[in-house]
Amino acid sequence: MGILAASQQNPLLPSWPEFIIGTIVFIIVFGILGKMLLPRILKTLAEREDQIEGGLNRADEAQAEAAAVLQQYRAQLEDAKHEASRLREEAREQGAQIIAEMRERAEAEARRITEAAQSQIEAERQQALTSLRAEVGTLATELASRIVGESLTDHARQSRMVDRFLDGLEAPSGAAQ
Repeated sequence: MGILAASQQNPLLPSWPEFIIGTIVFIIVFGILGKMLLPRILKTLAEREDQIEGGLNRADEAQAEAAAVLQQYRAQLEDAKHEASRLREEAREQGAQIIAEMRERAEAEARRITEAAQSQIEAERQQALTSLRAEVGTLATELASRIVGESLTDHARQSRMVDRFLDGLEAPSGAAQ
C-alpha cells in the first residue's frame, strides 16, 4: 500500500515535512528580505520622491524668478524708451536752438559785410569824386586858359574856381534828389 498510497497522492500537494520546511524557509527568507531589503527599497523610494518634489519645487521657483526678472527687464526697457524719447526731444530742442543761433550769427555777419561793403563803396565814391575834381579842375583850367588866352596856373585860384563850379553843379542836382 505504500507504493499505492504514494501513487495515489496528488503530485501538486507537497508532503507534510516538505510543507513545514518550505513554510519555515519562506518565513526566514521573507523576514530577512523584510528586515534588510525593504528599508532600503523604502529609503530609495523616499529619496526619489524627494528628488522629484524638490525638482518640481526648484522648477516652480526658477519659473517664478524668471517671471520676476522678465518683469524687471520690461520695466527697465520701458524706462530706457522714455529716456531715449526725452534725449531725442532735448537734442531736437538743442538743434533748433543751435540753428537759431547760427542763423542770427549769419544775419549779423551779413549785416557786417553789407555795412563794410557800403562804407568801402562810399570811400571809393569819395576817392573818385576827389580824383574827378582834380581831373576836372585841371581840364577846366586848361580849357579856360586856351579860351582866355592867358595862363591860369595859379594853383590856389584854380582850386577855388573849380570848387565854385562843382558846387554850382551839385546844388541843382542835390535839390532835384
